[in-house]
Amino acid sequence: MLDLLNQINNVLWGYCLIAALVGCGLWFTWRTRFVQFRMFPEMLRLLTDSAGKPKGGERHISSFQAFAVSLASRVGTGNLAGVATAIAVGGPGAVFWMWVTALVGAATAFVESTLGQLFKQHHSDSFIGGPAYYIQRGLHCRWMAVLFAVLITVTFGLANNSVQTNTICGAIEGAFGWSPTVMGVLLVVLTLSIIFGGIQRIARVSSILVPVMAVGYLILAVVIIVMNIQQLPHVLKVIVTSAFGLEQAVGGMVGAAIMNGVKRGLFSNEAGEGSAPNAAATAAVTHPVKQGLIQALGVFTDTLVVCSCTAFIILISGLYEVPELNGIMLTQRALESEVGAWGPVFVAVAIFLFAYSSMIGNYYYGEANVRFMTDSPVVMTVYRILSGGVMVMFGALVTLEVVWSMIDFCMALLTACNLVAIILLGRYAFRLLDDYRQQKRQGVKDPTFHRSQLPELEQDIVCWE
Repeated sequence: MLDLLNQINNVLWGYCLIAALVGCGLWFTWRTRFVQFRMFPEMLRLLTDSAGKPKGGERHISSFQAFAVSLASRVGTGNLAGVATAIAVGGPGAVFWMWVTALVGAATAFVESTLGQLFKQHHSDSFIGGPAYYIQRGLHCRWMAVLFAVLITVTFGLANNSVQTNTICGAIEGAFGWSPTVMGVLLVVLTLSIIFGGIQRIARVSSILVPVMAVGYLILAVVIIVMNIQQLPHVLKVIVTSAFGLEQAVGGMVGAAIMNGVKRGLFSNEAGEGSAPNAAATAAVTHPVKQGLIQALGVFTDTLVVCSCTAFIILISGLYEVPELNGIMLTQRALESEVGAWGPVFVAVAIFLFAYSSMIGNYYYGEANVRFMTDSPVVMTVYRILSGGVMVMFGALVTLEVVWSMIDFCMALLTACNLVAIILLGRYAFRLLDDYRQQKRQGVKDPTFHRSQLPELEQDIVCWE
Protein backbone atom coordinates (compact mmCIF):
# COMPACT_ATOMS: atom_id res chain seq x y z
CA MET A 1 0.00 0.00 0.00
CA LEU A 2 2.82 2.40 0.87
CA ASP A 3 4.58 1.67 -2.45
CA LEU A 4 1.35 2.38 -4.37
CA LEU A 5 0.85 5.66 -2.51
CA ASN A 6 4.42 6.71 -3.32
CA GLN A 7 3.87 5.93 -7.01
CA ILE A 8 0.71 8.01 -7.07
CA ASN A 9 2.55 10.88 -5.35
CA ASN A 10 5.33 10.75 -7.95
CA VAL A 11 2.78 11.06 -10.76
CA LEU A 12 0.84 13.87 -9.09
CA TRP A 13 3.90 15.89 -8.15
CA GLY A 14 6.11 14.94 -11.08
CA TYR A 15 3.71 15.78 -13.89
CA CYS A 16 0.93 18.00 -12.58
CA LEU A 17 1.25 20.13 -9.50
CA ILE A 18 4.75 21.53 -9.92
CA ALA A 19 3.83 23.12 -13.27
CA ALA A 20 0.49 24.32 -11.88
CA LEU A 21 2.00 25.89 -8.76
CA VAL A 22 4.83 27.67 -10.55
CA GLY A 23 2.58 28.65 -13.44
CA CYS A 24 -0.08 30.14 -11.17
CA GLY A 25 2.57 31.92 -9.13
CA LEU A 26 4.07 33.51 -12.24
CA TRP A 27 0.63 34.53 -13.55
CA PHE A 28 -0.40 36.11 -10.25
CA THR A 29 2.98 37.83 -9.97
CA TRP A 30 2.57 39.38 -13.40
CA ARG A 31 -1.12 40.22 -12.94
CA THR A 32 -0.57 41.93 -9.57
CA ARG A 33 2.46 43.79 -10.96
CA PHE A 34 4.88 42.01 -8.64
CA VAL A 35 2.92 42.77 -5.48
CA GLN A 36 5.20 40.62 -3.29
CA PHE A 37 8.18 42.85 -4.09
CA ARG A 38 6.68 46.28 -4.70
CA MET A 39 4.57 46.32 -1.54
CA PHE A 40 7.00 44.66 0.86
CA PRO A 41 7.34 47.82 3.04
CA GLU A 42 3.55 47.98 3.30
CA MET A 43 3.50 44.36 4.51
CA LEU A 44 5.81 45.24 7.39
CA ARG A 45 3.77 48.33 8.28
CA LEU A 46 0.52 46.37 8.40
CA LEU A 47 1.85 44.03 11.10
CA THR A 48 1.12 46.77 13.62
CA ASP A 49 -2.53 47.14 12.57
CA SER A 50 -4.80 46.62 15.57
CA ALA A 51 -8.04 44.68 15.45
CA GLY A 52 -11.07 46.56 14.17
CA LYS A 53 -13.67 47.89 16.57
CA PRO A 54 -15.78 44.96 17.83
CA LYS A 55 -19.53 44.86 17.26
CA GLY A 56 -21.74 43.41 19.94
CA GLY A 57 -20.10 40.38 21.52
CA GLU A 58 -17.45 39.87 18.86
CA ARG A 59 -13.83 39.55 19.97
CA HIS A 60 -11.85 40.45 16.90
CA ILE A 61 -8.51 39.02 15.85
CA SER A 62 -5.81 41.54 14.87
CA SER A 63 -3.72 41.35 11.70
CA PHE A 64 -0.72 40.19 13.70
CA GLN A 65 -2.70 37.50 15.51
CA ALA A 66 -4.07 36.14 12.22
CA PHE A 67 -0.53 36.30 10.83
CA ALA A 68 0.70 34.37 13.90
CA VAL A 69 -1.98 31.66 13.54
CA SER A 70 -1.07 31.10 9.87
CA LEU A 71 2.66 31.28 10.65
CA ALA A 72 2.11 28.80 13.47
CA SER A 73 0.96 26.32 10.86
CA ARG A 74 3.62 27.33 8.33
CA VAL A 75 6.60 27.33 10.69
CA GLY A 76 6.83 23.76 11.86
CA THR A 77 8.36 20.47 10.88
CA GLY A 78 8.68 21.64 7.28
CA ASN A 79 11.33 24.12 8.37
CA LEU A 80 13.51 21.63 10.23
CA ALA A 81 12.60 18.10 9.15
CA GLY A 82 11.10 18.98 5.74
CA VAL A 83 14.14 20.93 4.59
CA ALA A 84 16.43 18.12 5.73
CA THR A 85 14.32 15.55 3.85
CA ALA A 86 14.34 17.67 0.69
CA ILE A 87 18.15 17.97 0.79
CA ALA A 88 18.69 14.29 1.64
CA VAL A 89 16.48 13.10 -1.23
CA GLY A 90 16.87 15.85 -3.82
CA GLY A 91 20.31 17.20 -3.00
CA PRO A 92 21.31 20.81 -2.20
CA GLY A 93 19.58 22.01 -5.39
CA ALA A 94 16.21 21.40 -3.69
CA VAL A 95 16.88 24.51 -1.60
CA PHE A 96 16.97 26.67 -4.74
CA TRP A 97 13.58 25.36 -5.84
CA MET A 98 12.17 26.00 -2.37
CA TRP A 99 13.24 29.63 -2.83
CA VAL A 100 11.58 29.78 -6.25
CA THR A 101 8.39 28.35 -4.79
CA ALA A 102 8.38 31.06 -2.14
CA LEU A 103 9.19 33.99 -4.44
CA VAL A 104 6.43 33.26 -6.93
CA GLY A 105 4.17 31.62 -4.36
CA ALA A 106 3.93 34.81 -2.31
CA ALA A 107 1.72 36.30 -5.06
CA THR A 108 -0.48 33.20 -4.91
CA ALA A 109 -0.70 33.56 -1.13
CA PHE A 110 -1.72 37.20 -1.58
CA VAL A 111 -4.57 36.29 -3.94
CA GLU A 112 -6.00 33.42 -1.88
CA SER A 113 -5.86 35.31 1.42
CA THR A 114 -7.41 38.45 -0.08
CA LEU A 115 -10.27 36.27 -1.34
CA GLY A 116 -10.53 34.69 2.12
CA GLN A 117 -11.08 38.15 3.60
CA LEU A 118 -13.51 39.24 0.87
CA PHE A 119 -15.86 36.29 1.35
CA LYS A 120 -15.54 35.87 5.12
CA GLN A 121 -18.62 35.83 7.32
CA HIS A 122 -19.54 36.58 10.91
CA HIS A 123 -19.17 33.77 13.42
CA SER A 124 -20.21 33.52 17.06
CA ASP A 125 -17.38 35.65 18.44
CA SER A 126 -15.20 36.59 15.45
CA PHE A 127 -15.02 35.99 11.68
CA ILE A 128 -14.69 32.75 9.79
CA GLY A 129 -13.80 31.99 6.17
CA GLY A 130 -11.44 30.32 3.72
CA PRO A 131 -11.53 28.62 0.32
CA ALA A 132 -14.69 26.63 1.05
CA TYR A 133 -16.46 29.95 1.68
CA TYR A 134 -15.14 31.74 -1.39
CA ILE A 135 -15.82 28.71 -3.59
CA GLN A 136 -19.45 28.59 -2.48
CA ARG A 137 -20.12 32.34 -2.54
CA GLY A 138 -17.83 33.32 -5.40
CA LEU A 139 -18.28 30.33 -7.71
CA HIS A 140 -21.71 29.17 -6.41
CA CYS A 141 -20.45 25.61 -6.45
CA ARG A 142 -21.53 23.86 -3.27
CA TRP A 143 -20.14 20.42 -4.13
CA MET A 144 -16.67 21.81 -4.81
CA ALA A 145 -16.79 23.83 -1.60
CA VAL A 146 -17.70 20.74 0.41
CA LEU A 147 -14.97 18.76 -1.35
CA PHE A 148 -12.39 21.36 -0.36
CA ALA A 149 -13.70 21.44 3.22
CA VAL A 150 -13.32 17.67 3.49
CA LEU A 151 -9.84 17.70 1.91
CA ILE A 152 -8.45 20.44 4.16
CA THR A 153 -9.95 18.86 7.26
CA VAL A 154 -8.28 15.56 6.42
CA THR A 155 -5.02 17.16 5.29
CA PHE A 156 -4.45 19.61 8.12
CA GLY A 157 -6.68 18.60 10.96
CA LEU A 158 -5.74 14.94 10.69
CA ALA A 159 -2.80 13.95 8.41
CA ASN A 160 -0.64 17.02 9.04
CA ASN A 161 -0.93 16.66 12.79
CA SER A 162 0.43 13.12 12.55
CA VAL A 163 3.51 14.49 10.73
CA GLN A 164 4.08 17.09 13.43
CA THR A 165 3.75 14.49 16.20
CA ASN A 166 6.05 12.03 14.44
CA THR A 167 8.75 14.69 14.15
CA ILE A 168 8.40 15.82 17.77
CA CYS A 169 8.66 12.25 19.03
CA GLY A 170 11.69 11.54 16.84
CA ALA A 171 13.48 14.66 18.07
CA ILE A 172 12.67 14.04 21.73
CA GLU A 173 13.70 10.39 21.52
CA GLY A 174 16.99 11.34 19.86
CA ALA A 175 17.79 14.00 22.47
CA PHE A 176 16.41 12.52 25.69
CA GLY A 177 15.60 8.89 24.93
CA TRP A 178 11.90 9.30 25.76
CA SER A 179 9.52 6.69 24.39
CA PRO A 180 7.36 7.91 21.46
CA THR A 181 4.34 6.40 23.18
CA VAL A 182 4.87 8.46 26.33
CA MET A 183 5.49 11.60 24.31
CA GLY A 184 2.39 10.90 22.21
CA VAL A 185 0.19 10.70 25.32
CA LEU A 186 1.65 13.97 26.63
CA LEU A 187 1.00 15.71 23.29
CA VAL A 188 -2.59 14.47 23.24
CA VAL A 189 -3.25 16.03 26.65
CA LEU A 190 -1.57 19.34 25.75
CA THR A 191 -3.23 19.65 22.34
CA LEU A 192 -6.75 18.89 23.53
CA SER A 193 -6.41 21.45 26.32
CA ILE A 194 -5.71 24.17 23.75
CA ILE A 195 -8.06 23.30 20.91
CA PHE A 196 -11.11 23.05 23.15
CA GLY A 197 -10.51 26.74 23.92
CA GLY A 198 -11.38 27.95 20.38
CA ILE A 199 -9.75 30.46 18.02
CA GLN A 200 -9.23 33.09 20.74
CA ARG A 201 -7.01 30.77 22.78
CA ILE A 202 -5.30 29.49 19.64
CA ALA A 203 -4.54 33.08 18.55
CA ARG A 204 -3.16 34.00 22.00
CA VAL A 205 -0.94 30.92 22.23
CA SER A 206 0.30 31.31 18.65
CA SER A 207 1.09 35.01 19.04
CA ILE A 208 3.40 34.08 21.95
CA LEU A 209 4.95 30.82 20.72
CA VAL A 210 5.65 31.86 17.13
CA PRO A 211 7.83 34.93 17.84
CA VAL A 212 9.69 33.17 20.67
CA MET A 213 10.51 30.03 18.72
CA ALA A 214 11.35 31.86 15.49
CA VAL A 215 13.64 34.44 17.12
CA GLY A 216 15.47 31.83 19.21
CA TYR A 217 16.09 29.56 16.25
CA LEU A 218 17.15 32.42 13.98
CA ILE A 219 19.64 33.75 16.52
CA LEU A 220 21.32 30.34 16.77
CA ALA A 221 21.33 29.93 12.99
CA VAL A 222 22.86 33.37 12.43
CA VAL A 223 25.58 32.62 15.00
CA ILE A 224 26.45 29.35 13.22
CA ILE A 225 26.48 31.02 9.80
CA VAL A 226 28.68 33.87 11.07
CA MET A 227 31.07 31.35 12.63
CA ASN A 228 31.34 29.66 9.22
CA ILE A 229 31.01 32.75 7.05
CA GLN A 230 33.94 31.66 4.89
CA GLN A 231 31.91 28.63 3.77
CA LEU A 232 28.84 30.63 2.74
CA PRO A 233 29.97 31.35 -0.87
CA HIS A 234 30.68 27.64 -1.34
CA VAL A 235 27.27 26.71 0.11
CA LEU A 236 25.48 29.10 -2.26
CA LYS A 237 27.49 27.76 -5.19
CA VAL A 238 26.58 24.18 -4.28
CA ILE A 239 22.87 25.09 -4.10
CA VAL A 240 22.83 26.76 -7.52
CA THR A 241 25.05 24.23 -9.33
CA SER A 242 23.04 21.34 -7.88
CA ALA A 243 19.84 22.95 -9.14
CA PHE A 244 21.10 23.27 -12.72
CA GLY A 245 24.41 21.40 -12.96
CA LEU A 246 25.26 18.96 -15.74
CA GLU A 247 26.39 16.30 -13.27
CA GLN A 248 23.04 16.40 -11.50
CA ALA A 249 21.15 16.31 -14.81
CA VAL A 250 22.99 13.18 -15.91
CA GLY A 251 22.21 11.50 -12.61
CA GLY A 252 18.56 12.48 -12.66
CA MET A 253 19.04 14.68 -9.60
CA VAL A 254 17.69 17.88 -11.16
CA GLY A 255 14.24 16.36 -11.38
CA ALA A 256 14.54 15.09 -7.81
CA ALA A 257 15.71 18.51 -6.64
CA ILE A 258 12.79 20.29 -8.29
CA MET A 259 10.18 17.80 -7.08
CA ASN A 260 11.41 17.69 -3.49
CA GLY A 261 12.12 21.41 -3.35
CA VAL A 262 8.61 22.32 -4.51
CA LYS A 263 6.92 19.64 -2.38
CA ARG A 264 8.73 20.59 0.81
CA GLY A 265 8.49 24.27 -0.04
CA LEU A 266 4.72 23.96 -0.33
CA PHE A 267 4.51 21.88 2.84
CA SER A 268 6.41 24.61 4.64
CA ASN A 269 4.97 27.88 3.28
CA GLU A 270 1.57 26.54 2.10
CA ALA A 271 1.26 29.12 -0.70
CA GLY A 272 -1.60 28.02 -2.98
CA GLU A 273 -2.62 25.17 -0.73
CA GLY A 274 -5.68 26.99 0.60
CA SER A 275 -4.80 26.76 4.28
CA ALA A 276 -3.65 30.27 5.20
CA PRO A 277 -6.89 31.94 3.94
CA ASN A 278 -8.70 30.26 6.83
CA ALA A 279 -6.55 32.19 9.29
CA ALA A 280 -6.52 35.33 7.13
CA ALA A 281 -10.32 35.46 7.19
CA THR A 282 -10.42 35.76 10.99
CA ALA A 283 -8.69 39.17 11.04
CA ALA A 284 -10.63 42.40 11.51
CA VAL A 285 -9.19 44.79 8.91
CA THR A 286 -10.55 47.74 6.95
CA HIS A 287 -9.64 46.34 3.52
CA PRO A 288 -9.24 42.71 2.28
CA VAL A 289 -5.90 43.51 0.64
CA LYS A 290 -4.31 44.16 4.03
CA GLN A 291 -4.50 40.54 5.08
CA GLY A 292 -3.45 39.39 1.62
CA LEU A 293 -0.24 41.36 2.04
CA ILE A 294 0.27 40.03 5.57
CA GLN A 295 0.02 36.43 4.36
CA ALA A 296 2.42 37.07 1.48
CA LEU A 297 4.90 38.23 4.12
CA GLY A 298 4.34 34.94 5.93
CA VAL A 299 5.61 33.01 2.89
CA PHE A 300 8.82 35.06 2.84
CA THR A 301 9.30 34.65 6.58
CA ASP A 302 8.82 30.92 6.45
CA THR A 303 10.86 29.86 3.42
CA LEU A 304 13.37 32.59 2.68
CA VAL A 305 14.30 33.08 6.33
CA VAL A 306 13.58 30.04 8.54
CA CYS A 307 13.99 27.30 5.91
CA SER A 308 17.17 28.91 4.58
CA CYS A 309 18.67 28.90 8.07
CA THR A 310 18.12 25.16 8.38
CA ALA A 311 19.49 24.54 4.89
CA PHE A 312 22.66 26.54 5.56
CA ILE A 313 23.30 24.68 8.83
CA ILE A 314 22.93 21.29 7.11
CA LEU A 315 25.04 22.23 4.09
CA ILE A 316 27.79 23.78 6.22
CA SER A 317 28.02 20.54 8.22
CA GLY A 318 28.35 18.40 5.08
CA LEU A 319 26.33 15.63 6.73
CA TYR A 320 23.65 15.66 4.01
CA GLU A 321 25.83 13.16 2.13
CA VAL A 322 25.49 10.55 4.91
CA PRO A 323 22.87 8.09 3.53
CA GLU A 324 21.39 6.98 6.86
CA LEU A 325 20.62 10.53 8.02
CA ASN A 326 17.25 12.00 7.03
CA GLY A 327 14.49 14.16 8.46
CA ILE A 328 14.88 15.66 11.90
CA MET A 329 17.85 13.39 12.70
CA LEU A 330 19.87 15.08 9.94
CA THR A 331 19.09 18.53 11.37
CA GLN A 332 20.01 17.39 14.88
CA ARG A 333 23.30 15.84 13.80
CA ALA A 334 24.18 18.90 11.69
CA LEU A 335 23.55 21.21 14.63
CA GLU A 336 25.51 18.92 16.95
CA SER A 337 28.50 19.08 14.63
CA GLU A 338 28.48 22.88 14.88
CA VAL A 339 27.64 23.65 18.51
CA GLY A 340 28.34 20.44 20.39
CA ALA A 341 26.32 17.93 22.36
CA TRP A 342 23.59 20.39 23.34
CA GLY A 343 22.66 20.85 19.65
CA PRO A 344 20.21 17.90 19.51
CA VAL A 345 18.63 19.11 22.76
CA PHE A 346 18.10 22.58 21.32
CA VAL A 347 16.57 21.11 18.15
CA ALA A 348 14.30 18.89 20.25
CA VAL A 349 13.01 21.93 22.17
CA ALA A 350 12.75 24.01 18.99
CA ILE A 351 10.92 21.32 17.07
CA PHE A 352 8.54 20.88 19.99
CA LEU A 353 7.63 24.58 19.87
CA PHE A 354 7.59 24.70 16.06
CA ALA A 355 5.54 21.56 15.58
CA TYR A 356 3.24 22.06 18.55
CA SER A 357 2.25 25.53 17.36
CA SER A 358 1.66 23.98 13.92
CA MET A 359 -0.61 21.37 15.43
CA ILE A 360 -2.93 23.92 17.00
CA GLY A 361 -2.86 26.06 13.85
CA ASN A 362 -3.64 22.99 11.72
CA TYR A 363 -6.50 22.08 14.01
CA TYR A 364 -8.13 25.47 13.48
CA TYR A 365 -8.03 25.09 9.69
CA GLY A 366 -10.03 21.90 10.07
CA GLU A 367 -12.42 23.50 12.56
CA ALA A 368 -13.25 26.38 10.20
CA ASN A 369 -14.16 23.88 7.49
CA VAL A 370 -16.08 21.49 9.69
CA ARG A 371 -18.19 24.50 10.72
CA PHE A 372 -18.71 25.24 7.03
CA MET A 373 -20.27 21.81 6.57
CA THR A 374 -22.23 21.53 9.82
CA ASP A 375 -22.99 23.35 13.09
CA SER A 376 -23.45 20.11 15.01
CA PRO A 377 -21.66 20.25 18.40
CA VAL A 378 -21.36 16.45 18.32
CA VAL A 379 -19.52 16.50 14.98
CA MET A 380 -17.21 19.24 16.25
CA THR A 381 -16.40 17.28 19.40
CA VAL A 382 -15.66 14.16 17.36
CA TYR A 383 -13.38 16.18 15.07
CA ARG A 384 -11.51 17.65 18.06
CA ILE A 385 -10.93 14.18 19.51
CA LEU A 386 -9.74 12.84 16.14
CA SER A 387 -7.45 15.80 15.45
CA GLY A 388 -6.00 16.39 18.90
CA GLY A 389 -6.21 12.82 20.15
CA VAL A 390 -6.34 9.95 17.66
CA MET A 391 -4.13 11.39 14.89
CA VAL A 392 -1.62 12.82 17.35
CA MET A 393 -1.20 9.38 18.87
CA PHE A 394 -1.12 7.77 15.40
CA GLY A 395 1.76 10.01 14.38
CA ALA A 396 3.71 9.02 17.46
CA LEU A 397 3.49 5.32 16.65
CA VAL A 398 4.05 5.03 12.86
CA THR A 399 7.16 5.53 10.73
CA LEU A 400 8.47 8.72 9.13
CA GLU A 401 7.85 7.40 5.60
CA VAL A 402 4.19 6.60 6.32
CA VAL A 403 3.28 10.07 7.56
CA TRP A 404 5.17 11.92 4.79
CA SER A 405 3.63 9.77 2.03
CA MET A 406 0.19 10.35 3.49
CA ILE A 407 0.58 14.13 3.72
CA ASP A 408 2.06 14.38 0.19
CA PHE A 409 -1.03 12.67 -1.26
CA CYS A 410 -3.47 14.82 0.73
CA MET A 411 -1.58 18.02 -0.14
CA ALA A 412 -1.72 17.25 -3.86
CA LEU A 413 -5.51 16.88 -3.92
CA LEU A 414 -6.08 19.89 -1.69
CA THR A 415 -3.80 22.18 -3.69
CA ALA A 416 -5.34 21.17 -7.03
CA CYS A 417 -8.82 22.05 -5.76
CA ASN A 418 -7.76 25.45 -4.42
CA LEU A 419 -5.76 26.44 -7.51
CA VAL A 420 -8.80 25.94 -9.73
CA ALA A 421 -10.84 28.21 -7.45
CA ILE A 422 -8.34 31.07 -7.16
CA ILE A 423 -7.64 31.10 -10.90
CA LEU A 424 -11.37 31.58 -11.52
CA LEU A 425 -11.79 34.17 -8.74
CA GLY A 426 -8.43 35.93 -8.99
CA ARG A 427 -9.87 38.89 -10.92
CA TYR A 428 -11.59 40.12 -7.75
CA ALA A 429 -8.29 40.14 -5.86
CA PHE A 430 -6.73 42.13 -8.71
CA ARG A 431 -9.53 44.72 -8.55
CA LEU A 432 -9.21 45.01 -4.79
CA LEU A 433 -5.46 45.54 -5.12
CA ASP A 434 -6.01 48.29 -7.71
CA ASP A 435 -8.48 49.97 -5.35
CA TYR A 436 -6.06 49.74 -2.42
CA ARG A 437 -3.21 51.21 -4.44
CA GLN A 438 -5.40 54.00 -5.75
CA GLN A 439 -6.47 55.00 -2.22
CA LYS A 440 -2.83 55.00 -1.11
CA ARG A 441 -1.88 57.22 -4.07
CA GLN A 442 -4.64 59.63 -3.06
CA GLY A 443 -3.08 59.99 0.37
CA VAL A 444 -5.45 57.72 2.30
CA LYS A 445 -3.40 56.29 5.16
CA ASP A 446 -5.90 53.56 6.03
CA PRO A 447 -7.72 52.33 2.88
CA THR A 448 -11.23 50.97 3.38
CA PHE A 449 -13.54 48.71 1.40
CA HIS A 450 -17.32 48.46 1.11
CA ARG A 451 -19.09 45.60 -0.63
CA SER A 452 -20.92 48.08 -2.90
CA GLN A 453 -17.57 48.54 -4.68
CA LEU A 454 -18.13 45.09 -6.22
CA PRO A 455 -21.81 45.38 -7.21
CA GLU A 456 -21.89 42.02 -9.00
CA LEU A 457 -20.93 40.33 -5.71
CA GLU A 458 -22.90 42.48 -3.29
CA GLN A 459 -25.38 39.68 -2.58
CA ASP A 460 -22.59 37.15 -2.05
CA ILE A 461 -20.44 39.24 0.31
CA VAL A 462 -21.96 38.96 3.78
CA CYS A 463 -19.49 41.20 5.63
CA TRP A 464 -18.06 44.58 4.62
CA GLU A 465 -21.30 46.44 5.25
